[in-house]
Amino acid sequence: QVQLVESGGGLVQAGGSLRLSCAASGSIANINAMGWYRQAPGKLREFVAAIGGGGSTNYADNVKGRFTIPRGNAKTTVNLQMNSLKPEDTAVYYCRAWGAYDYWGRGTQVTVSS
Repeated sequence: QVQLVESGGGLVQAGGSLRLSCAASGSIANINAMGWYRQAPGKLREFVAAIGGGGSTNYADNVKGRFTIPRGNAKTTVNLQMNSLKPEDTAVYYCRAWGAYDYWGRGTQVTVSS
C-alpha cells in the first residue's frame, strides 16, 4: 500500500507562483511514476503533469511553459512548481502514483484570484 500526502496549496493572485509537494510512503518500491491531476468545480479531473522513474516528464498543453516538475526522486517525492498562475488554474490538485495499483492523495486546494 502507498500513501500520498500533498501540501503547498493556497490562495495566490494571478501571475503568482505556488509550489506543491507530494510525499509518498509505504510500499514505494512499487511506484513507477508520479504526477499531478486537478479538478475544478463542475469539471472532470484532468491530467496536469507527471514524471517517470527515469526522470522523463510530461505536461498537459495548458500548463506547458508555466508548470514544472523539478527533477528528484520520483519514487518518494514529486513537486509541482507553478508559475504565471491564471484564475483557470483554480482547482483541487491531486497527487497520483502509478505502480502495481493506482494511488491517489486527498488533494490540496489551489485558488488563483484575478
